[in-house]
Amino acid sequence: MRFLGMDGPIRNLYNERGPAHRQRPRDSRMHRLLGSSASLALFAAAALISPTQPSLAAEADGQAVYNRACAACHESGENRAPPLQALQRLRPESIVESLETGTMAAVGATMRPNDIRAVAAFLGSSGQGLADHSPPPCPDSPWTNLADSARWTSWGGGSANMRLQPTPSAGLDADSVGRLRLRWVLGFPNADRARSQPAVIGDRVFVGSLSGAVYALEASSGCTVWQYDAGAEVRTAIVASEPDGQTPVRLYFGDVKGHLHVVRAEDGEPLWSTRIDDHPAATMTAAPVLFEGMLLVGASSIEEFTGAFPQYSCCSFRGSLAAYDATLGTLLWKTHTIEEAPRALGTNSAGALRRGPSGAAVWAAPTVDAELRRVYVTTGDNYSDPPTGDSDAIIAFDLDDGTRVWSRQFTAGDAYTMACNPRADKANCPEANGPDFDFGASAILVDLGAGQRVLVAGQKSGLVHAVDPDRDGAVLWQKRAGRGGKLGGIQFGPASDGQNVYVAVSDYGRRGAQAAGGITAFRLRDGERIWHTPGFPCPEDRQGCSPAQSAAVTVIPGVVFSGSLDGFLRAYSTDDGSVLWSFDTVREYSRTVNGVPASGGSLNGPGPVAAGGRLFVNSGYGQFGSQPGNAFLAFSVVAE
Repeated sequence: MRFLGMDGPIRNLYNERGPAHRQRPRDSRMHRLLGSSASLALFAAAALISPTQPSLAAEADGQAVYNRACAACHESGENRAPPLQALQRLRPESIVESLETGTMAAVGATMRPNDIRAVAAFLGSSGQGLADHSPPPCPDSPWTNLADSARWTSWGGGSANMRLQPTPSAGLDADSVGRLRLRWVLGFPNADRARSQPAVIGDRVFVGSLSGAVYALEASSGCTVWQYDAGAEVRTAIVASEPDGQTPVRLYFGDVKGHLHVVRAEDGEPLWSTRIDDHPAATMTAAPVLFEGMLLVGASSIEEFTGAFPQYSCCSFRGSLAAYDATLGTLLWKTHTIEEAPRALGTNSAGALRRGPSGAAVWAAPTVDAELRRVYVTTGDNYSDPPTGDSDAIIAFDLDDGTRVWSRQFTAGDAYTMACNPRADKANCPEANGPDFDFGASAILVDLGAGQRVLVAGQKSGLVHAVDPDRDGAVLWQKRAGRGGKLGGIQFGPASDGQNVYVAVSDYGRRGAQAAGGITAFRLRDGERIWHTPGFPCPEDRQGCSPAQSAAVTVIPGVVFSGSLDGFLRAYSTDDGSVLWSFDTVREYSRTVNGVPASGGSLNGPGPVAAGGRLFVNSGYGQFGSQPGNAFLAFSVVAE
């Protein structure tokens, strides 16, 4: 099995050049500002494939390979794999790169080189792929007055992960939100999804993409200031250090191959980088959290997916939380979510070694408790037997040394891989065969005053859990927001304004497509339901549509923003849940700021970001049966 990115310890990119897929010429100002988003692997693959003139035999072979090796996952209605229509948006060389050195290398390792090229030619033969494009640079525009500028610089709008933007920084309120209008659109090249939440500081917005390009854009116009090539999809939110008028602002983000990148915000100059875990299946989905010069980083993996293959030795990855010196990149401490190391447990029905315990990945950004000097993570399910007590849990660690303080589990016995799906070979389906009710959302820490604090988290079970951080996670209340399921319940996370918690639910695929979605406000002090607004039916002409509300929620005073898989972004009143504004993002955007045609699709993953009177949101999510797209949208308020 081959994986790139196993480059071991931290590389200081000022003193030592990184691996080939992250090298950039240092003597060209234009290349540094507008660096190519294509890696050497893609250029090599392009030399092997002629996507515009595939032979009929290659097409026939490619379809057979797809049906044999790919269709069981990519055409299953309830899994993590992009559907066929999403794959057909990608260039053949991108598919080769994924199978040979990327996130699908575990599958590619079981295929002959000719099979890989044939299936890539088959999938790319529709001509729907989008070419790479280097956008024109901005005219010189100084980035000034940073310390006083409006900003959103983390996944959760702060280390407590409330996803709250106060009115002065938001520049929006309940009275003005109805006047939001689309200002500009960026088209992500060669993309079927957009999963990186942007960071905003003044008139700069920073966002990652499927191609691995990270863009610094002028927030007012969308023109490109610089572009950095991470070498693999950047799925995490972009995190920025707070401007202080003295220290250069830094950006922190991770890619799907498990690399943590640090670059200078002014010009995209790389500072340092490391791979956060040495396991071949490790990836980085959780945004890092910057606190007191420490960078807190959670590790997840794709083993829940690779476990679907009978020949794979399942499973040996354990989630973890690590702390790095944010300036130097030095590892300060690292603690696994499962204390017991995996061990051999015999063989599966295909003769592959069975291993466990495993899993309990950290999918979402950690939450910092400055008062108790603790950091909280929510965890995923186990991948193999035996199930552990730390999956589907909130775990508290000591902030200074990583020592485990307490753990509170909410679903016991939840061991699951995609081998448990109906169409899959069951060789790596654990005996526990749990409901897959892991946490994909961060915990939210809120001080309610009068000595009362609450830590609240939403789970894929559909339950909202409120625990007491001052009493080792003792349960305060639990309320049901949705029915739950593998793609149901609460996916990417609620938001809170300090009084209520606003919870959107997915419930994708349950009781028919039109029964999904909805958003509910619960009072934090006691869990009482304040209001509930059900999901809206999909437009009649939108085939295969779901109104599920999986994306993270964002709140400003008086307004809650929530997107849905049908492509609608809505602003709800925090008073009663009524809709104040909505925008259908599913459309073709032929005029984009970078010249790449864009289309809108499902809203999933990251939530919208509000800062300085502007609202930014990604549109397109070619996974989970959702509608693909490649648009990054910027809104602002028109004058009355």
